[in-house]
Amino acid sequence: MRLGELKAPKGSTSKRKRVGRGVGSGMGKTSTRGQDGQNSRSGGGVRPGFEGGQMPLSRRLPKRGFTNIFSKEYATINVSELDRFSDGDVVSAEILKEKKIIKKISDGLKVLGNGEVTKKLTVKAAKFTKTAEEKIKAAGGSVEVVE
Repeated sequence: MRLGELKAPKGSTSKRKRVGRGVGSGMGKTSTRGQDGQNSRSGGGVRPGFEGGQMPLSRRLPKRGFTNIFSKEYATINVSELDRFSDGDVVSAEILKEKKIIKKISDGLKVLGNGEVTKKLTVKAAKFTKTAEEKIKAAGGSVEVVE
């Protein structure tokens, strides 16, 4: 079999609909758009969410809550994930991003206390939970708060 002999399986493709090519084609005159109305016109139709003048659902529903523009978004990591590093390593947000453990740094790194750490590490982060700090220090490591 050659490249030029390849064919699509029977029934997998259909002919393109050619509209407005005469009455005899079955798709002439109104070109499958019907007789009248907004959708028969060129450029006709309504925008997404338009409900014919009725108050749209998005405006009928009540507003809830607010977004705090001053809130900070931290990249989080559990102490169990720090066990990948070897003894005496310095762990920071940049190193974690390099090793693809976190996707983006955002406003800093926060270390959470889930799991166990057995290696002696120096961890640099913006925030630590109490349990995370205790577990790192119990393994002989140290914590540094950086902004």
